[in-house]
Amino acid sequence: MSDGPAATFVPVTLREPPPQVQWGPEALRMSGLELMRAARDRRLPEPPITTLTGLRPTDVGLGKTTFAMPASPWWQSGAGVFLAGTLAFVADAPLGCAILTSAPPGTAVSTSQLSVNFLRPAGIRSQILIARGRLIHETRTTGLAEAFIEDGRGRLLAHATSRCILSPIPAALAEALAGQQAPAIRTNGQPAPHLTAPEGEVYGQEVWDTTPGIELMRRFIDGRFSPPVFRLMGIRGIGLSEGEMTVAMPVSGWLLNAFGVVYGGSLALLADAAITVATVTIVPPATAFSPLDLKINYLRPVFAADGELVAKARLVHRGRTITVVTCEIVNAAGKVVAIASGSVLILPGRPWDRPVHVEDELVSTVGG
Repeated sequence: MSDGPAATFVPVTLREPPPQVQWGPEALRMSGLELMRAARDRRLPEPPITTLTGLRPTDVGLGKTTFAMPASPWWQSGAGVFLAGTLAFVADAPLGCAILTSAPPGTAVSTSQLSVNFLRPAGIRSQILIARGRLIHETRTTGLAEAFIEDGRGRLLAHATSRCILSPIPAALAEALAGQQAPAIRTNGQPAPHLTAPEGEVYGQEVWDTTPGIELMRRFIDGRFSPPVFRLMGIRGIGLSEGEMTVAMPVSGWLLNAFGVVYGGSLALLADAAITVATVTIVPPATAFSPLDLKINYLRPVFAADGELVAKARLVHRGRTITVVTCEIVNAAGKVVAIASGSVLILPGRPWDRPVHVEDELVSTVGG
């Protein structure tokens, strides 16, 4: 790709108003298990995040839920593979919902911590991403769950765990839900965003073989390099230096769950994106890398009125083959909403045309 003038684009999440969907008073009267069965059977309106990505429940039982999402080309990174954060995005839903299935009516479940270990990259050939969550332990106020993420061929891609907080639905939210009118339905005849033709730059092997990572990140900052997943979510670069990147993402109504709160998986994706591009700034040409893990602690909920989220990632350890990066996400008011960290496997001299499978690489690679 030539170094032309900076490009401008409108993120998918800002092109048209999202469906105005929140679950109404009937949801307050359902137990968690009843609620999830109703969502699976589509007896409740699908939230905006589902319309945007196609992520929806496919199987529900006491203490377990399964979610599936099409492996849309929109999830591609600049190297053609999916960001590891896409797997965290899929995992967050079944983890929290597996805990929800054992909760009584009027209970809210909020994710406190999400941890994912990545084993194999996903891509278009994955066909579909499937996350199977199960409850491990629950008390009156907390729950612990795990999930296995697979592709359409049954290959294990990642393993995730999550701790969630259970609490009564806040009175203000309950009052708002009780007064909900019939949800707005998309009547413009347009397909769901994840079903539209993808946009953005996916570079071939020749670019990655000859271009230092920090130069690619300068293109990202200038708007000349914006992969499909960044265009889908509206992620843009706003600052960089070697080992550091700052990115921003609009808090669109498309990212909301059925209770009007930004879906936690969106924050995990943003954190992973920031960690990934910070890593790219130190990578020389012809060098592949693959995230090993991601851990994110959620500190406060995010609402559509919060405007824009800013994620700043910084390299804190650089070994021979493993780097560790931390990330802090703040809202428009400057309040920290999440803190994340991740480690990345670096493979010097290794081109991208040979896929990186973490479980195979770690057998013969000792981290620095």
